[in-house]
Amino acid sequence: MKSEIKKFFRGEVEDDEATREKYSRDASLLEVKPALVAYPFDSEDVKNLVKWVGENKEKYPGLAITPRCAGTDMSGGAIGESIILDFTRHMNRLIGGPLPHDENSWSITVEPGMLYRDFEQLTLAKGYILPCYTASKSINAVGGMFGNNSAGERTLKYGKTEDYILETKIVFADGSEHVVRPLSEVPLKQKISQVDFEGNVYRKVFDLVKNNEEEIKHAKPQVHKNSAGYYIWNVLSPQGFDLNKLLVGSQGTLGIATELTFKLLPNPKYSKLVSIFIDDLESLGRLVNEILELNPETLEAYDDKTMRLAVKFFPDFLKKKGLRGMFKLVRSFLPEFKMLIRGGMPKLVILVEFSGVDEKDAHNKCHDLAEKIKHFGFNIHITESEAESEKYWDIRRESFALLRKHVRTMRTAPFIDDIIVRPEFLPKFLPELNAILKNYKLIYTIAGHAGDGNFHIIPLMDFRRRDVAKIILELSDLVYDLVVRYHGSITAEHNDGIIRTPYLHKMYTSRMIEIFKEIKYIFDPKNILNPGKKVPTADMGGTKDYIASHLVKEHDMRHTV
Repeated sequence: MKSEIKKFFRGEVEDDEATREKYSRDASLLEVKPALVAYPFDSEDVKNLVKWVGENKEKYPGLAITPRCAGTDMSGGAIGESIILDFTRHMNRLIGGPLPHDENSWSITVEPGMLYRDFEQLTLAKGYILPCYTASKSINAVGGMFGNNSAGERTLKYGKTEDYILETKIVFADGSEHVVRPLSEVPLKQKISQVDFEGNVYRKVFDLVKNNEEEIKHAKPQVHKNSAGYYIWNVLSPQGFDLNKLLVGSQGTLGIATELTFKLLPNPKYSKLVSIFIDDLESLGRLVNEILELNPETLEAYDDKTMRLAVKFFPDFLKKKGLRGMFKLVRSFLPEFKMLIRGGMPKLVILVEFSGVDEKDAHNKCHDLAEKIKHFGFNIHITESEAESEKYWDIRRESFALLRKHVRTMRTAPFIDDIIVRPEFLPKFLPELNAILKNYKLIYTIAGHAGDGNFHIIPLMDFRRRDVAKIILELSDLVYDLVVRYHGSITAEHNDGIIRTPYLHKMYTSRMIEIFKEIKYIFDPKNILNPGKKVPTADMGGTKDYIASHLVKEHDMRHTV
């Protein structure tokens, strides 16, 4: 197979054992070894490879392509048994911009393999930002953000990746590259009238949406974020028809992106943080609603277990700061140490960030919040500097890595890592969730986006235990049943991949599952684009048996960058 591909492929093709082992992992708890890894040099390579795979599917029945960027996907979306197509080596270039788009925004066009940290340097140089960036922004790539419809700390106010896609270039399963952008009525009719693969896609997707409007409308989860299933709800709107709304978040199962044009917004220059220490979850829903009335930039949270980790492994935080930074960090934590001595560990820490036209404006917004919510009786602290704010983000982002470092016989196990319910349900939902987890005697922390009701639970597990698969499958069933009972989504932003595709039936009717299958078939009739994600394929992923048979066998987690 490698020799055949090399005849038309300009980039590298590798099938040695070390490369195949390296690409058998993403950031999930799964391990799937590919047949080979290809590094496209440009879009011609992508087109030629997709066309060749389609033409040779009968000759090699398991032949398929899994697009991959930085490999930080936590759902198993970036691993597969056939060909891994890695964009980070060559297709990581700036195509154009940043340039003015309209009076309030700019645009930038890049290839999918560009790392977000490089992308952000380009945008911040002009004073603009892509505000849907993720917590993993130092290691992830923009192609993965498109594939997962990523969201993050600022999503509460600014939305998800789908809200910032202006235009894409996509290679469909026919091996042709197509420009995808929003279409008004006349251009849409022209697309639908085309007698080719692209015209067939537009025509059948349009008909599918129109013929199932009520079913699709009622199936939409009533939460702020959802990446479970194909996001078909916004394809057809009063503004027109936009196929990108379906392609974003599809994890490369419908087409392979070769260029992405993003809208950028002005980056707030001044911001300030308020930390709120909650010892009673009963009023959490009301608290969140009152905070949201003031339109914060971010509304994040982490639990008492996360705070205990920060205290337990405080020396590790200090090591990263240097001598001078060490003294500053210790001094900055004095209010928290005093609070712990007086009142004990809070059940939840809420972080609320406000931006302003200047420092005074940002501070005044923080003060307004403190006054507004003081009747709850919680400890409230307004940070005095950016450095002090950063300590809270350090706890939010670093605590689990510290725990994993200190508990050496265990590894992170992301499988219930991205649940979401509406904030008003949190006071009842969180205790019930903790009760379920407690029965399994797992070490875990809870952190996430309190403003959305989106929480990340990633237990530590010893994968040498014989009952690991049993626990993972049982616990997934129990937690997802709880989420659905509270009208939530089993994945807000991390997507389905291999790990959650078998559970989509818990959220959706059998008819909606069939609609997802129809979407997959319209775009990919030969099932050559990242099979086993979104729509189950028994021998390629998306079933419980496949999960159980592909759990990692070692205790480290690797990325390709």
